[in-house]
Parts: sequence; C-alpha cells; structure tokens
Amino acid sequence: MKAVGIVVEYNPFHNGHLYHVTEAKNQTGADLVIAVMSGSFLQRGEPALCSKWYRTEMALANGVDIVVELPYLYSTQKAELFAKGAVTILAEMGVDFLNFGSESGEIDRFYSLVETMEQYEEAFNRLVKARMKEGLSYPRATAEAFKQLELDPATLSLQEPNNILGYHYVKAIREGNYAIQASTTPRKQAHYHEQTLPQSAIASATSIRQALCADKENGLSQSKHVMPEATFRLLSDYQRTYTLLHTWEHYFPLLHYKVMASPIESLRASYECEEGLEYRVKEMMMTAVSFEDWMTKMKTKRYTWTRLQRLATHLLTNTTKEEMKAGLATPLPYIRLLGMTAAGRRYLNDTKKQRQLPLVTRFPKGEAVMSRLEERATAIYLSALPNRIKAEQIQQEFKRSPIRLH
Repeated sequence: MKAVGIVVEYNPFHNGHLYHVTEAKNQTGADLVIAVMSGSFLQRGEPALCSKWYRTEMALANGVDIVVELPYLYSTQKAELFAKGAVTILAEMGVDFLNFGSESGEIDRFYSLVETMEQYEEAFNRLVKARMKEGLSYPRATAEAFKQLELDPATLSLQEPNNILGYHYVKAIREGNYAIQASTTPRKQAHYHEQTLPQSAIASATSIRQALCADKENGLSQSKHVMPEATFRLLSDYQRTYTLLHTWEHYFPLLHYKVMASPIESLRASYECEEGLEYRVKEMMMTAVSFEDWMTKMKTKRYTWTRLQRLATHLLTNTTKEEMKAGLATPLPYIRLLGMTAAGRRYLNDTKKQRQLPLVTRFPKGEAVMSRLEERATAIYLSALPNRIKAEQIQQEFKRSPIRLH
C-alpha cells in the first residue's frame, strides 16, 4: 500500500481540507492518507477550538486513514522546526509521498528554491540578522533578505505562509535524506489570512474561527456551508457537551496569574522569551483586561502577533528554554496514534516491521521531555472546561485508545 502524508491542524476541518485530502490522493495515486496533526496547541500559538479527538474524528470521517499526533515539542514552533518534526514522523510512518497546500502550486519551484538557498545560506543568514538588528520581525527580515539576494525573479516567493511551510517540508526531506516524494496542491479560492466568511463553499480556517468567536450563538450555523457535515456535527456536539470552543480568552485568567506571580528571572527562562521581553510581558499585563488587549499592547514592529502568541503559550504551559533545548536535542521516543480506518489498520499491520519507533496507543507517561511537555500542555488545555467535567476529561485523556472508524 502506498501512503501519502499530510501535515495538518484541522482547526477546524473544512471544505478546503476535504479538497486537499482528495487532491493529495489523486496527485500521488496513493492508497491511503496519513495525517500528522497538532495536538492541543497550534503553530500560531493558539489553543485548538476543540480536542484532538474530535478533530481526529473529523479527519477520519473525511478521507484520512491514519492520524498521528504532532507533539507540543514541535507543534508550537516556527516553520523550520514544525516542518522538521512533522517530516520526521511521516518518514517513520513509511509514507511514499508528502503533499502540502501552497500558494504556488508548482513543486519544482520548491525543490529549486531549496537548492538555491543551499548556495546562499551564509549570505542569507547574515542579511536576516542585519535586518533584525534594525528592528524588523523575523518573517519581515527573512522577506527583506530574500529580496536583497537578488535571485531570479521567477524564484518562489517566501512571503506567503504556506509557501514558507512547503519550503521547509522539502528542505527537511532533503536534509533527512528521506525517500519521500513531495508534491503540492494549490490553495483553492480562500487566502490563508482571509478574515471574512465568504458565500462560497471554500473558506479559510481563520475566517471560520472569526465567525465562531464573533457570534457564539449563531456562528456555527453561519459557517455550516463551508465545512463537511461531520465537522458541523462534531463541533456542535463539542460546544453542547463542554459549553465552549476553546479560545485564548478562556486561558487569560491563568496567563495573567502566571505572569503576575512569576519573578522576572522565571519569565526570562521561558522558551521564546528573548531580548528583555520578560519586562514587557509583565508591564503590559498590569493594565491588560483581556488576552486581545494584552496582545495589542505587546505587539511591536519587531514581534509579530504569531511570535507573541507562541511566547504566551509557553508561558502558560511553563515551558522553559532549557526544557525545549533538551527535547529538541533528543531523538523522538515514540509516535502516538490517535485514530485509524480499516484501511489504516491494514497499513499499520503491513508496515509494523519497518518502523523503528514505538507506535503507542495510549499516553506514555515517562521521563522523556516530549511526554512531560505533552502531559502538562494537555492538562492545561483541558483546564478551560467546566469544573464538573475537567478532572474526568484529564483522566480520560491519558487512558484513551485510538479512534477506530469501521
């Protein structure tokens, strides 16, 4: 059986994702789709709208055959580390192909850019550092450095978020010397950062989340036309059962307490707290009345909203530089299986002798940094739930077996 891997968050799974799953199989001729999916907290430093289990069920109901978890160690990182973790897991799962959505839609341009950047790596890094010293954010400094290199005008643009991730996927495949063939599906209609829910059937996840947050009573019904029936049903069920869809505002009281109760030295030790940000974190928190208010006060030309949200996530989960450094320096200890279809089970049985890492079906409590981080992040994510069900859900999380779709 040939497998195509995809890297996803499904926050939530929408019609654009369904199109991607279908195209990934069609383009590659693969027999099944394996998704490596972020757990409780996501790459842009946000809590997922609903649990990994509900999002796994959305995926399995819409053409994905196996879902494995991208752990916190990688899911809350900048593009390079996010991609490296995901590709490492997919390689271990034995995928033949990796397919990703992009603004470009032409895979040859990604391979060409990786080869080009290998030649200009030192010059590029020098330019990025120089632009950051001038006060630019890392993404802006990267874009400026890219322009300064005066490459061929036909060279792939790294200004678009999915192009950036795609570049790092191809780079990770090359650096890992993996026998994985990359391909890309052009994004259909909706732009990644589109804020407004369109009338058409394809919308960005950003616009869906905006609609859900702006109108808690009717946002879900207003978004129904841009998501598969299973997503609508599962989101409705989650909201009804747990009385919420997770947003940063649910965690703001915890974040506020953490920042105000922590000495500067403790804040400084947090992962991604650099260049004296610990002082700004505390100062801005003193007058903040909401997470949105705090982020608006924190935002500068140098620090993007996404960068600051990731810092907020690490503050909330008490993730330190030392801890993250140790985790990233250690080989993956295991891969956690979240769900599978009948075809997925057959594939796992056929390929079990090829895998080097344990494929665990329950949360493996232990001394590995990756599992300690995951345990903490998951418990904090679930802390937003009402008290009457919080403890029960935390216990279930660490005992739960993968979802099986027959």
